Amino acid sequence: MGGVLQALLPGPLRPALLAPAAAAVLLREAGVLRFAVPENRRLVPEHVVLRGPVAGALQFGFEMGTGMRTYSPSALPHLLLAALLLAVPPAGALAAATGFAAARWAAAAATVAHDGPTRGGSWDARWRTAHRPLALATALATVISLACGISGG
Repeated sequence: MGGVLQALLPGPLRPALLAPAAAAVLLREAGVLRFAVPENRRLVPEHVVLRGPVAGALQFGFEMGTGMRTYSPSALPHLLLAALLLAVPPAGALAAATGFAAARWAAAAATVAHDGPTRGGSWDARWRTAHRPLALATALATVISLACGISGG
């Protein structure tokens, strides 16, 4: 879809549309702006996981990764989608997908690694205390990475 949209929109218009979206996401992640992002406020049902280690994991990953069934506390996935549609070259889509998948895995792994009283308390408590600076740092890293990747520098 990004290739079609990029072919239809003039080159200078695409980053001009993406820049305000990136600014809005940065301000949202910093807590300056408040706006809802599209999300499907449902969890993946248990029967999906029970389909087995391969089929269940694939369906679970697809539904969570695409946002079909998940809560979306951040606007960063939406910014990435806008970048893929407007400016990221087709070859960059694989890198973006790999990075998104790695981040989703890292978040789940960190939750498991930090939970429990012997490991310094719950992940949720730690997240609540550090969530705003981490969200802003992640948003800055995403915007800078996209800017460098799109501009070729």
